[in-house]
Amino acid sequence: MKYTDNALNILTAKFYKGIGNAWIAKNLKGNESVDKIVYLLNKTIKGDSTSINEFKRLKDRFEKILIEKFDNEFCDGVVAIGDEDFPKHRGKVKDSEKPNFLYYKGDISLLNFDNKNISVIGLLNPEGDIEERERNIVKQFVKKNATIVSGLAFGCDSISHQQALDSNGKTIAILPSPLSNILPTKNKKLASQIVEEGGLLVTEYGNNFKSKMELSSRYKERDRLQALFCDTIVLAASYAQNSADLHPTLRGQKLDSGARLAMGFAKDYYIPRAVMYDEHIDLDNPMFDLNRSLIKEDNNVIIINQENFCTKVDEILDRNLKNKVEKNFYQATLF
Repeated sequence: MKYTDNALNILTAKFYKGIGNAWIAKNLKGNESVDKIVYLLNKTIKGDSTSINEFKRLKDRFEKILIEKFDNEFCDGVVAIGDEDFPKHRGKVKDSEKPNFLYYKGDISLLNFDNKNISVIGLLNPEGDIEERERNIVKQFVKKNATIVSGLAFGCDSISHQQALDSNGKTIAILPSPLSNILPTKNKKLASQIVEEGGLLVTEYGNNFKSKMELSSRYKERDRLQALFCDTIVLAASYAQNSADLHPTLRGQKLDSGARLAMGFAKDYYIPRAVMYDEHIDLDNPMFDLNRSLIKEDNNVIIINQENFCTKVDEILDRNLKNKVEKNFYQATLF
């Protein structure tokens, strides 16, 4: 299993009460000495202060856990902010939502900022021709050497992963669970196939969830990573938050929220968004309620249909490249 001394320091710091993503992002850039980390911790933690010896004892304990619990069968390694191969997120995000520690299985370089990463997400139970249309879009992205990102859920997520593999492309699954306990369980075979064919499984979690509430929170955190690790996020289809009110037949049903949350995060982070939608055939379909809503609220949302998907894929990739070139140029002028 691959890990650095820096990653162990970040993992140990996160153990202390009151130390979360925001604190890490504000105080640590990576590769600080233990002395400095302990000094910074003691400026923050309440109650009894820590010591260098105590920090090192905790660090040794976490290293033993990594070695004993996370063998190569489940996990290839961990990366933390400051590590050479820790992926740079996209978009503008507040400190509390910045990732700083990841467990992975597969090719972690697929998350690199320079890669063409496209998230393709949607609802759990697509019907009609939604699957065929989504597959055509994914196939076109892969044809243009893009890597497909999704969340390994049933329905549209699984379709995007599987089509990427069927097209001999690479795909990344972002999980709400530890790598030793793939969720959903029925997609373990798909997860294995993703890694075997050069893809990546990645998660922020090393331990199993303790309650349904904690799992729900983890799904939300997973949804944010689907936005942060892509250049553009594409919504195949999804119910909206008010779909049950708009369509009485849906009342009492549990409607998907993951895609809605991911698209919301993308908006907050200024990640480009696209939706699959054809007004001639999707106008009365509740499975496209969120797609319609996004189109109405944001003129910048790219609309992909069966006739224009090839040109829209090119447009999306060209815009992503332009944005990266401009960002790299701006950053270069600061030094």
